[in-house]
Amino acid sequence: MLNVTAIETFYGPSQALFGVDLSVRAGEMMALMGRNGMGKTTTIRSIFGLTPARSGSITFESQDLRRLPSYRIAQAGLGLVPEGRRCFPNLSVRENLVVTARPGYWSLARVEKLFPRLAERRTQMARTLSGGEQQMLAIGRALMTNPRLLVLDEATEGLAPVIRQEIWAAIRELKTQGQSTLIVDKSLAELLPVADRCTILEKGRTVWTGEPAALDDGLRDRYLGV
Repeated sequence: MLNVTAIETFYGPSQALFGVDLSVRAGEMMALMGRNGMGKTTTIRSIFGLTPARSGSITFESQDLRRLPSYRIAQAGLGLVPEGRRCFPNLSVRENLVVTARPGYWSLARVEKLFPRLAERRTQMARTLSGGEQQMLAIGRALMTNPRLLVLDEATEGLAPVIRQEIWAAIRELKTQGQSTLIVDKSLAELLPVADRCTILEKGRTVWTGEPAALDDGLRDRYLGV
């Protein structure tokens, strides 16, 4: 579904990615893993054209994404939940959801069923929500675009434990529905049970790809340990 091959990405003169390879199959939940600063968010920014790759290839359902502006990439069927949430602060919860809506399975009613807190706060301004509620809103907003591939960048980072569990419950529900997903998260205890495959980045390079069961203690200590 998504194929990223040998991409190299720079911030000005500084190179951040040195040949990242990544793929996501239809109906799969792929975990993108690595320590802080290893290139996970830069990889996602490259996929969406926010920090364009200078070389390599990025294709989605055989369409070349490197030639497209970011809004066309979203229109192609990719939905992004960015690190830091980035809700529209001066719009209500409902307005944040419907402003991006496209026809498909995900409707306002289905998003509110997935996240009942959003239904309770439908008329509140997004800026008045807690961090966890804003994260639910960011996920719901992405789902309302009815993406064929959902990309979650640090969906539970810095949230209270009870909110984290609600979001992980929603992610597990997405998995049961067969939602194709690329997910970045540091919580291996919750991430590995839902992942079909994992790709690990180290210093801007892909160093390992495989099923979670093959991720032994040696690999964890080498590439994911603190």
